[in-house]
Amino acid sequence: MNEKWDKIIIGIDPGTSVMGYGLLGVKNKKPSLIVMGVIKLSRMEDHYMRLHRIYERVKGLIDEFLPDEMAIEAPFFGKNVQSMLKLGRAQGVAIAAALSHEVPITEYEPRKIKMAITGNGAASKEQVAAMIQRELNISDDQMPQLLDATDALAAALCHYYEGLKPIKSSGSKSWKAFVDAHPDRVK
Repeated sequence: MNEKWDKIIIGIDPGTSVMGYGLLGVKNKKPSLIVMGVIKLSRMEDHYMRLHRIYERVKGLIDEFLPDEMAIEAPFFGKNVQSMLKLGRAQGVAIAAALSHEVPITEYEPRKIKMAITGNGAASKEQVAAMIQRELNISDDQMPQLLDATDALAAALCHYYEGLKPIKSSGSKSWKAFVDAHPDRVK
């Protein structure tokens, strides 16, 4: 499937009741929706079985779409320690699925994702979804009911935007010094 795209980014919005995923394809520096959806876990009572389902589904998505990179939303700090622990485990299992396929992972704080997509770090899920829809030209009938899917796609799009930023200077004053310091970045 990767022949069609220059790069594929999988975005994950971890959760233990609903986990969102979104795959973004990049062709000629233009991002497009490949697929987005959710994994509903609330019917499963056993937390460990939920984790197993997350691992298997993320692994299946990676097997099917062969993403080049993963962007995952970092858990935000809440007051409920048990909820944070469960969310961290869900994130860890999704990360493990990517690591099992040697997919590089980048973690983004929710505020950074919202800022990259809407320009407002405190934007609502609905505002993020609307901007994702507009930016990627997603039709109304393709928009999901559960916004965990658009949150995951937002993580992938944030990662894409981060990749467009200029490389930070390493203090080098010349191209020769840069090339000497970064031979892997020169073709």
